[in-house]
Amino acid sequence: MPVLAVIPARLGATRLPRKPLRLLGGEPLVVRVHERVTALAVADHCVVATDHPEVADACQARGIPVVLTRSEHPSGTDRVAEVAGRPEFAAFDVLLNVQGDEPFVSKAALQGAVDIVRQGRAPIGTAAVPVPMEALDRRDVVKVVCTDDGRALYFSRAAIPCLREPQDAALLAPLVHQHVGVYAYTRSALQQWVGWAPHPLELVERLEQLRPLAHGLAIGVAHVPSAEGGIDTEDDLARANARWAAHIS
Repeated sequence: MPVLAVIPARLGATRLPRKPLRLLGGEPLVVRVHERVTALAVADHCVVATDHPEVADACQARGIPVVLTRSEHPSGTDRVAEVAGRPEFAAFDVLLNVQGDEPFVSKAALQGAVDIVRQGRAPIGTAAVPVPMEALDRRDVVKVVCTDDGRALYFSRAAIPCLREPQDAALLAPLVHQHVGVYAYTRSALQQWVGWAPHPLELVERLEQLRPLAHGLAIGVAHVPSAEGGIDTEDDLARANARWAAHIS
């Protein structure tokens, strides 16, 4: 089952303006993400999907495959679906969505998501890491609780499951994980996802993965030991550049 990795790269980010073109180690962030995904060799081919000619030009200048998509897509998933529907990518059975702001994404997260789909365990695969107990109440940390066979029961920005009695804290720790925003899909699952209207649960939580879950599509969760966060702010970018400089020095 050949895998196509797609990196959605929208230019109009608000918290970090012109995010895909901001420099990490002297190169645009989207270039660094493509380098990372290619080096990890989880996918058979990797392409950038963008809404803006500037991002496309930056990729083309470096020999990176890029598709200029429609500008009105509400999410990266919709942008991935447009690329997946192009005739030149029809031979790829598994689509891998890698966010364009994760230059340090781990191989374990990508491989784990892909393996869930390839092995037929679920039509959608994603990943999760252990969550620090002090982060349970943070709304920017997305939590996921799973069935015993590794499928997502629910994703939430709230602290789930609720710890009713403090003495049960030891039971809680193994049950909750922090979601890592990578996705692998079968073609059918991806088409169904973008074909449905946003679900009320999705709108309330601002979590698009609740749409397929609410419609009954299983999402398998690969548990990996650790994962890096994305670059969303100026501070995130500064830390990433410091890490990059330390790594190559």
